[in-house]
Amino acid sequence: MEWTMASSGMAEAAGTVITGLLAGGHEAYFVGGCLRDELLGRPVHDMDITTSALPEEVMALFPRCVPTGLAHGTVTVLQNGYSFEVTTYRTESGYADHRRPEHVFFVSDVKEDLRRRDFTINAMCSGLNGALIDPFGGERDLQLRRIRCVGQAEERFGEDALRMLRCVRFASVLDFAIAKNTWRGLMRQRDKLAHIAVERVRAEVERIVEGPHPQRGLALLLRSGLLPRGKAPFPWTGSDLAAAAARTAGLGNLQDARLRWALLLHALGSSAAAADELLRAWTFPGATRSSVVAVLRVREAWDAALSSARPDAPGATEGLRRRWIAAVLAHGQSAAEGWLTLLAAAEDAAAGPVPAPDLAQGSAGAATAPPALRPAATVPPALGPATAVPPVLSPAAGQQPVYATVQARLLRSWTAAMPLRSLAELAVTGNELAELLQKRPGPWLGVLLNKLLLAAAAGGIANDKQLLLQEAQRMDKDEE
Repeated sequence: MEWTMASSGMAEAAGTVITGLLAGGHEAYFVGGCLRDELLGRPVHDMDITTSALPEEVMALFPRCVPTGLAHGTVTVLQNGYSFEVTTYRTESGYADHRRPEHVFFVSDVKEDLRRRDFTINAMCSGLNGALIDPFGGERDLQLRRIRCVGQAEERFGEDALRMLRCVRFASVLDFAIAKNTWRGLMRQRDKLAHIAVERVRAEVERIVEGPHPQRGLALLLRSGLLPRGKAPFPWTGSDLAAAAARTAGLGNLQDARLRWALLLHALGSSAAAADELLRAWTFPGATRSSVVAVLRVREAWDAALSSARPDAPGATEGLRRRWIAAVLAHGQSAAEGWLTLLAAAEDAAAGPVPAPDLAQGSAGAATAPPALRPAATVPPALGPATAVPPVLSPAAGQQPVYATVQARLLRSWTAAMPLRSLAELAVTGNELAELLQKRPGPWLGVLLNKLLLAAAAGGIANDKQLLLQEAQRMDKDEE
């Protein structure tokens, strides 16, 4: 078979494995996703092989093997630096937990093996000669851009409830339709998602949200009602999801996965604390959770700054600038830049079919939409030329689509002008402050260091050791 979407090294190594199996008197074929992606012109990242050989026969043929799933007939064969899952033809029965089969039977007919698979587009195989074995019409479904179960959808989803999320994921990632009978079977079996581990559900939802067509996937999840039926907490209604979908028009344009999650949680109205708790419950890795929450904390800090600004007070703009710098220092430049990127995504949403919040609604309008992406709801209307506040902080009616870009440009300019961004860059250390003030180190020291950092980052004082020590003495006296 001539592969155009797989690396030549991997294709050659896989061919060597199949050739070895054939030489041993067994049948062997490329199977599943590698063929699907090759036919679609999508990159092939791995290759699976199905064979009539029993697991022990496979291990006898190849010197480098890993018995990854002998009970299910799977052996990982290592060949020329690549690994290939080689699985014996099998049928399955007795899915007591709606996830894994209780009984596996090895068979001699490859079509029986293909019959147990989830969707027709994954139930095709091909030998070295490139001839496609496709008993269930998978190639035609690829041409029709359709996800369809092998056999009865209700049975397939009842056997393994995770297949329902896989169905949505394939439809989203490939931008395919879902066959009517397959969708009906999903809706009838959706309550069984409660049997699936949170980690498995999260992995599928991640691939949907981080895929090329996240809004399509989210729309299908909304229509299916799957997520509220899972084990993980899901505190939103269908109307919440519908509104969030309308506010995330730029979701697919975000290249950073953490920003997609931050925008989605923002659109759903989650606070940073609620998002942290939710991501923990959904078993997201700590690094991902921390990054997403940090972006939302920057949002909250900036929203609080805008909400508390007094337009008639002298130095209103300078106060906002210092509040932004404080947010950058507290949550990190990466999180701050992430929030600014979400402001640009908000511009995409504002340009979409859903109207932006009424600029004249005031606090009542602010309560109905996520904070900080509502230009007029939180920005004091009088913050204008009289106090030298740039128009970005008080956009005129009808200017929402350009508001986000202009505001982000201003905030980035404030960030770029910061002479330092972390305590490590501060020209004075905690030990030097403790020695100067003749105090034992304690919580006071961190507070003082951060005050000095903010003063230096905002340009109120040069990042010079002697000047900082003098300022520390002054601050300490003020606290007495």
